[in-house]
Amino acid sequence: METRIKRRRYQHWKTALLLLLPFTVVYVLFLLYPTGRVLYLSFTDSDIAGVGNFIGGDNYIKLIGDKLFWASLWHTIYFILLTVVPNTAVGLLIAMLLDKMKRFRSFAQVLFFLPYILPVSVVTQIWLWVLNTNYGIYNFLLQNHINWFKSVPTAMPAVALVTIWWTVGFNVLLFIAGLKAIPREMYEAAALDGVDKGFRVFRYITWPLLWPVTSLVLLLQLIAQWQIFNQVYLLTNGGPFNKTIVVLQYMYVQAFQNGHGGYASTISIALFVIILITSLIQLKFLSLKGNS
Repeated sequence: METRIKRRRYQHWKTALLLLLPFTVVYVLFLLYPTGRVLYLSFTDSDIAGVGNFIGGDNYIKLIGDKLFWASLWHTIYFILLTVVPNTAVGLLIAMLLDKMKRFRSFAQVLFFLPYILPVSVVTQIWLWVLNTNYGIYNFLLQNHINWFKSVPTAMPAVALVTIWWTVGFNVLLFIAGLKAIPREMYEAAALDGVDKGFRVFRYITWPLLWPVTSLVLLLQLIAQWQIFNQVYLLTNGGPFNKTIVVLQYMYVQAFQNGHGGYASTISIALFVIILITSLIQLKFLSLKGNS
């Protein structure tokens, strides 16, 4: 009897290991190995092909004194401030408006989600046309001739505007799902207790019950916006005068334009650590706020 039980357990373990094997192989080959390789390259003076000599922590010492890296880090933080909370707030507002709609709700949801499925090249071309200095719709309506993506005060806010327009549809879907998960009995009970006005209902019913979704959206937005590259590269290319260059673009310049693969790896490791730390801090803060 014991032998049969042991044999059955062995078969279960064997089956489990066989099912896990494909994932483990893919995980090691496409995540663990590249991560370890980048970490190693960050201690070398390798070129873009990964050929170079071990130099210890020289790249990290250089990074600490690199003014352009710190400038790119600040530009990335500035972009995060312009997008993470506003994108979340706009998504929540749109979701609440759609939730109140009686007709054409599905059509409206499709319209708001449509930009999210567009490739970044199409999105940037649309907004380069809309905000064009000479014939852009926005400048024509306001009788302005602002060069939105070439002016220092407006370049990063304009990129943030494009990003919010492009990605807010995903947040809207998450918030709509969260709103639908709130039991309607909660609102009925609140109405019986005299909490029947819009803002009070939002403050005491909707907002607390929607907080888990809100914290998820904020966390996803933070991680995504730390990795900003495409919009900046296509709209401003880091200009004017490197005033919109972000960390990933600086890493790209070092790797593919200057051929400093080892130093680019150092920048990527630094960005990974920054994202990890800020995400953990935000997650801790949001969990404390949700429990308060």
